[in-house]
Amino acid sequence: AEFSAAAQAAKKDGDATTYTHRLKKPFTYEGCTVEELTFDFAQLTGNDSLAIEDELQSMNKPVIVPTLSGQYLTRVAARACTTVLQDPFGKTRRVSADFLTALPIHEYNRIRTRTRSFLLASES
Repeated sequence: AEFSAAAQAAKKDGDATTYTHRLKKPFTYEGCTVEELTFDFAQLTGNDSLAIEDELQSMNKPVIVPTLSGQYLTRVAARACTTVLQDPFGKTRRVSADFLTALPIHEYNRIRTRTRSFLLASES
């Protein structure tokens, strides 16, 4: 029921492929502080999905149902994230799965749910 509700919510939003997540308070990870994260799910390809599955398999965490796998969803979100992190020394890098899992759980859950909603909507 939760998954069909998530898919219906995504359809109601017009199958939005972009999402900006505003954090309740600034979050700092390895010297990089962010207030919001932007995701562009439309940029993802089948190759991204296969690469994520390969990565998880190499970690002995095979994916049976991607939309039910927190590990898979986190990596999809990280690949879709267009926010560039910048540390105090000016070094930039992409958002990683480790960054997302370090977020407070209420922030992480909202991003994971939005990612699941996108995937479910794209399957129907």
